[in-house]
Amino acid sequence: MHLSDRITGGFLAVLGAAAAYGGSLLPPVPGQQVGPNVFPMVIGLGLVACGVAIALRIGQSFEQPEEIVASEDGTHAPAADTPPPIRHAAFKTVVPPLLLLFYAFSVDRLGFIPTAAVMVMATCFALGGNWRTAIPLALLAPPAVHLIFAKLLRVPLPAGLLPMPW
Repeated sequence: MHLSDRITGGFLAVLGAAAAYGGSLLPPVPGQQVGPNVFPMVIGLGLVACGVAIALRIGQSFEQPEEIVASEDGTHAPAADTPPPIRHAAFKTVVPPLLLLFYAFSVDRLGFIPTAAVMVMATCFALGGNWRTAIPLALLAPPAVHLIFAKLLRVPLPAGLLPMPW
């Protein structure tokens, strides 16, 4: 079954609006600027933006199949619509739960930064990335996420082997 982009995008926008509305109903914490209502509202507004982009088909031109040149005379052949092998699709499906289990069992010993770096690198490779993409992402993303959680949200993360200076 194939759903239209308008239906899928509309559903995401409605889901995001419901999350933002639910977050706005949460009571603020006295004396703090950031309370429990901020995270659901940010996620909800992000879902609304993504849903609207999908419904309006923004970026669909990037999904068009490429024409493949079949011979030297310049004749084109349509791209093959072969699905990826089942093993590859199953691997992509299993990676997120395995990474979640890895995080749960190793974050207390290793700390957030090394654990998140391994997770970012594994996710990058599972999604088809290469070393030139994975290494900078694994080095920059975990400290950025740690900084957001430590300073903005004031949520302590395990220091482990590599404590952050903030």
